[in-house]
Amino acid sequence: MQALRKTEPAHGLTLTQADMPEPGPGEVLLRVHSAGVCGTDLHIAEWTPSYHFLSPALPVTIGHEFSGEIVAHGAGAEGLPLGQLVAVRPSVTCGRCVACEGGNFDACTTRRGIGVMRNGGFAPWAAVPLRNCVPVPAGVDGEVAALAEPLTVSHEAVRTAGIRPGDRVLVLGPGNIGQGIALFARDAAAAQVVVAGHGDGPRLQVLRAMGFTDLLDFEGTDMDSALAPYLAQGRFDAVIEATGAAAVIAPALRALRPHGTLVITGIHAAPVPVDLTALVRNHQSLRGSYRAPESAWPQVVRFMQENQPLLRHMITHRVPLAQAAEGFALARARHASKVLVQPAAQA
Repeated sequence: MQALRKTEPAHGLTLTQADMPEPGPGEVLLRVHSAGVCGTDLHIAEWTPSYHFLSPALPVTIGHEFSGEIVAHGAGAEGLPLGQLVAVRPSVTCGRCVACEGGNFDACTTRRGIGVMRNGGFAPWAAVPLRNCVPVPAGVDGEVAALAEPLTVSHEAVRTAGIRPGDRVLVLGPGNIGQGIALFARDAAAAQVVVAGHGDGPRLQVLRAMGFTDLLDFEGTDMDSALAPYLAQGRFDAVIEATGAAAVIAPALRALRPHGTLVITGIHAAPVPVDLTALVRNHQSLRGSYRAPESAWPQVVRFMQENQPLLRHMITHRVPLAQAAEGFALARARHASKVLVQPAAQA
């Protein structure tokens, strides 16, 4: 079969032939429906330093945001029926460390990521542990199901921020993670959700289609000046960063009220300076947010089921596997919101 793979520790990806996977014990074989291109995939393609840890796993088929239909069971993996559509939780726990043996899988110390350290979803077929398959209710299509992983990241960021009814929230970064953060902040009854980007017109338009009106583009201006009209109403209760851009951190803290919370979800390529004295004197909290707990996945799937028409706005481009490079270029140039690679589609 064809697969999009990272074959060597250098810039680039290769669309090449790979062996058809067979499900091992505890695994199922999926016919991949849709796989999303995300920032992690772009970093892997560009071989940025924060992803050099992949080297021992190469060659590997990438793609960790995907949905698929169960078409075969490995030994002991009959818990879901053939034909079941699932979203894939990409973090594979070891089952052997102290945390796993105690049932605390979220604290696994030797997890491996599907599409990162083991073969993922940019291929027509993928073998994954049954434990990592989250059943998708009837009526939710495979495209929306492929949004589950980034939506869990957004859900966790809002939970980490501790957003309460009536809060004013600033979201930095209008990509898929930022869009999901805005949705969950609104669902948490935030009084105001402001989303800002830099040269992000197409992505801000997606947010507009989802009913958001407080949208800013910092291109051509500085962040403090652009935020001034909102800060005249008072500083924000929570700021959630989803850019990976070091330059936004200092103004983000300036936009945050005393006792407010700044949550970092972006992956930063280098250390970022922080004025800790100002943070201390303002009693502000700085928190990191990354992987969602396993318990969040069913909650997010229910949200998807209830909001499917809204979530479809997030998907702006679809490409067959043979044109994956074009999909990556769209995502890299920020012309797209979410690009889905669909291995069964015809060019």
